[in-house]
Amino acid sequence: MFDPSKLQMLENRLVKVFKHLRKTARRQNITCYRVYDDDIPEFPFSIELYEDHIYVAEYQRQHGMEEEEHENWLDSSLGVISRVLEVPLEKIFVKQRQRKASRQEQYEKLSFESHEMTVQEAGLSFKVNLSDYLDTGLFLDHRITRGMVRDAAAGKKVLNLFCYTGSFSVYAAAGGASQVTSVDLSKTYLAWAEENMRLNGFDVAKHRFVHADVLQYLDTLPEEEFDLVVLDPPTFSNSKRMKEFLDIQRDHVSILNKVLSATKPGGVIYFSNNYRRFVLDSDRILAAEIKDITAQTMPFDFQQKLIRKCYKITR
Repeated sequence: MFDPSKLQMLENRLVKVFKHLRKTARRQNITCYRVYDDDIPEFPFSIELYEDHIYVAEYQRQHGMEEEEHENWLDSSLGVISRVLEVPLEKIFVKQRQRKASRQEQYEKLSFESHEMTVQEAGLSFKVNLSDYLDTGLFLDHRITRGMVRDAAAGKKVLNLFCYTGSFSVYAAAGGASQVTSVDLSKTYLAWAEENMRLNGFDVAKHRFVHADVLQYLDTLPEEEFDLVVLDPPTFSNSKRMKEFLDIQRDHVSILNKVLSATKPGGVIYFSNNYRRFVLDSDRILAAEIKDITAQTMPFDFQQKLIRKCYKITR
């Protein structure tokens, strides 16, 4: 049942966290960040600010409300969000998501009216879509990791696997990479990655955009080809277009060893994934050094919610 008196809990929480996060974001010159993530059980949202717009994802759960009551609850909640975050209702976009959506499901198109905008991050431009997919096109939790890639990319051949919309590719190009190869199974996301490259003034002819099933593509890679690799796979994927079913806990050793073989000696792989119970089987990975960099890549707006693991692996 919807209890309107509980809206005060949401308001109090948002007032408290937003005051603190907005200060930090302004100090760091960050305009896209997460404000709230399922902090109160009665309000199972993720709320992200994209400059002057808000993206709200409602996690699916058994709420016991009739449809009309749920609509009233959602409208009332959005009213609170709009007021506290000082963003008009017409600039708030809402999605409903399952807690355990595979990345492939997350990427299915949801609606046909598109709200696209260009946002800034660290002096770079990215197209985001607030209306059509379960994710906007920019994973905010990798802000720091992207910066690490930019800092390391000068003169390097970079490989970005499961590249999604190519934000890591843009950062690598911005860091002076000699060539960036971006690989994804989705033509939509590869085209988006190219668009992001062009938005930032990079010559897409200098870089490679490969439409492929990554698991099969790994078997075609020459040895010792790349200096720097970004590997951010889904936890599970059983897309009809994939030849094999991907399970990152089961498959990470074989994937990483194939990637290491395509990496030059001394080259680096940034590997991350979102599986909460993930355990790295480091003894079977043929690397010179493996560092868990999860904590140092966690931005200020994700501090309370450890949502992924991240490693720096050196060949």
